[in-house]
Amino acid sequence: MHVHFVGNGAGGSGCWFRRRGITQHLIPFMLRELGLPGDALDRDFDTLYRDRLLQLIRASSVDAVVLFAQDNVYHADGTLWEGRGTFHVPNDVVLRLAREHPEFLPAVSIHPARPDALAELDRCVAAGAAAFKLLPNCHNVDTALPQYRAFWRRLAESRLPFICHTGVESTVDETRPDLAHPHNLRAPLEAGVTVIAAHCATGQPLLGRDWFHEWRAMLRQYPNLYGDISALSLPGRDRWLPLCRQPGVVERVLYGSDVPVLVQAWPAFFRRRINLAQFLMLRRERNPLERNFRLKRLLGFPDEVFTRMETLLRRRA
Repeated sequence: MHVHFVGNGAGGSGCWFRRRGITQHLIPFMLRELGLPGDALDRDFDTLYRDRLLQLIRASSVDAVVLFAQDNVYHADGTLWEGRGTFHVPNDVVLRLAREHPEFLPAVSIHPARPDALAELDRCVAAGAAAFKLLPNCHNVDTALPQYRAFWRRLAESRLPFICHTGVESTVDETRPDLAHPHNLRAPLEAGVTVIAAHCATGQPLLGRDWFHEWRAMLRQYPNLYGDISALSLPGRDRWLPLCRQPGVVERVLYGSDVPVLVQAWPAFFRRRINLAQFLMLRRERNPLERNFRLKRLLGFPDEVFTRMETLLRRRA
């Protein structure tokens, strides 16, 4: 339920990608993880990445992935924030890919400050959107602003689950790091939106912003709040995986990978959660979707964690 689409727009898709910050140093590792050539971003990356994702899904235990669009960054007054953002994926890209390939379920991305936000939401729902995705800390979305209330009401009416980044962010350009706090989910939650806190508000020791306990406390207050375990194989974030399996939490947890973010098995081995044979088996697995799936199974997550998203998605008849 958590896979990013990335493109460079070489085929006219409208996608773009900026090589800057820490992300430019991670690109070679991400391309190698995906099994793509080192110069892939200088070619038609939209097509290369699409085809590779389809190969990885079809060769894995996963039937389909929720594929994310990525909106531009806006000021709260609805004007475009020029020069901000690490990458952009128009909604029409993931909607079209989902029409062409059943392996993709489209999660659209709409900044609520956009002048056309409500119209774009209605259009995407009619076009088959299955979910909605934002990174408030990157997109500059303070959900409590009064001008966004109508958008959250319409999102609730649409029955689109809101997959919202929470916790530390180390790969995408941030505008307001404080907006990754799970308390920033309260406005859509209180409007009746089903909200999935991506990464369960976890952080990494050197980067700070770890609000796992705050997210866990909010589960008792909001029955429409969930969390996903995408990127929780990364060092630092991984320390919260045992708590995600505890009663009272595991019933609200959803499986995800965060591909193309790296899937690493060594933190689990270092913490003695998997043995040497299991670690070596995972290292030999070159498919990051399958490696992530096998790792989370070895860590003891029950079947429901891997299938619960199906009950939350908005699906066309």
